[in-house]
Amino acid sequence: MASPRPLFLTFEGGEGAGKTTQILHVAAFLNARGRSCLLTREPGGTDIGRKIRALLLDPGHAAMAPLTELLLYMADRAEHIERVIRPALAAGRTVLCDRFFDATVVYQGAARGLSMEWAESLHELVFSGLRPDLTLLLDLPPEVGLARARRQMEKGGRAAREGRFENEDLSFHRRVREGYLELARRRPERFRVIDAGRGEAEVKEDLLRALAEFLDLPPAEGRR
Repeated sequence: MASPRPLFLTFEGGEGAGKTTQILHVAAFLNARGRSCLLTREPGGTDIGRKIRALLLDPGHAAMAPLTELLLYMADRAEHIERVIRPALAAGRTVLCDRFFDATVVYQGAARGLSMEWAESLHELVFSGLRPDLTLLLDLPPEVGLARARRQMEKGGRAAREGRFENEDLSFHRRVREGYLELARRRPERFRVIDAGRGEAEVKEDLLRALAEFLDLPPAEGRR
C-alpha cells in the first residue's frame, strides 16, 4: 500500500479558541489512520523561534511597533519553514501547525492596520507560495475566548509572561475575528470554520468530521 501523501494542516483562531487541545485530537485521528504526524507551532517551533516568541509575547513589550512585530513573526516563520516544516513534508510526514501565516495576515494586517493584502503578498514573496492544504479555523466570540484565556492564566495553564495579546482591548480581538472570517470567505476551498464556542467534545467531533470529509475518509467511530 502506498504511503499517504504528506499534508500541511494549520489551526487558526483567536485567544482561548482551544487550538492547543484540539490539535492533539486531530493528531490521534490521523495517526490511527496511518499518518505520521508532526505537531508544531508559531511562534516558537524552533530554538531560535522560542527566543523570538519570548520577545513577541512578553507583556512588557506592549509598545512594540506593528512593523517590528510583523517582521519578527516573519523571521520566526523563515526559520520554522527551513528547519521544521519543509523537511517534515519532504520526509512524507503530515505537519499540524498551531498558527501559520494567516495569523500574521489577521493579527498584524487586519488588527494592527498594516493591510491584509500587503501581509499576504509579503508571505508570497518570502516563502515562495508555501500554503496549507487545509486550515481549520476555530471561531468564537472574542469575549468568550478572552474569558477562557484569562481563566487559564489565573489557574497557571497559560504563562502570564506570554500574555501580551490577552492584554489587548476587546476591539483589537474583534478585528482579529473579523479578519479570520474574511479570510475564510475569500478562501473557502482551504478553510473550514468550526464553532469553538461549545464544549471540547462537540468541537472535536466537528473538526474530525471536517477533516474526514476533506480526506475522503470514513468518520471517526461513532460519528456519522
